[in-house]
Amino acid sequence: MAIIAAVVISAAAQNHAPVSDKERLIGAWRLVSITGPDGKPVAEGIPQGMLLYTRDGHMSVQLMYPEAANAQSNEYVKNGYEASFGSYDVDEATHVLTHHVQGSVTRALLVGKDLPRIYRLDADGGLIIRAARADEHWSVTWEHY
Repeated sequence: MAIIAAVVISAAAQNHAPVSDKERLIGAWRLVSITGPDGKPVAEGIPQGMLLYTRDGHMSVQLMYPEAANAQSNEYVKNGYEASFGSYDVDEATHVLTHHVQGSVTRALLVGKDLPRIYRLDADGGLIIRAARADEHWSVTWEHY
């Protein structure tokens, strides 16, 4: 009887063990907002987007900016559309999430690059990702679908 009780207590303890950040990241996320250093939106209108993290360490991100921002193009965005995929790592101690880009709509501008991001998982289940580079000043908020 004592063995059964120990097994039940052990199983219960495992079910209440803290969930890792990597586990919390897994799944599909819907874009809520993108803001600049002043906390204001980076583009007119509301972009749409999806971010995916798989259990085996793969990621994909797509964002479509409103038509008013269609001309936007940079290292991440081409003609108002942002898309990349690859693998990812999570450093829970430093709260750094790194995307290792294998493919991108901007091709050579991002392919082969490692993109470190500072992340925070809030109590409501939201995900906030912000730039880790000193020359970038943006923050993206996501929520699970």
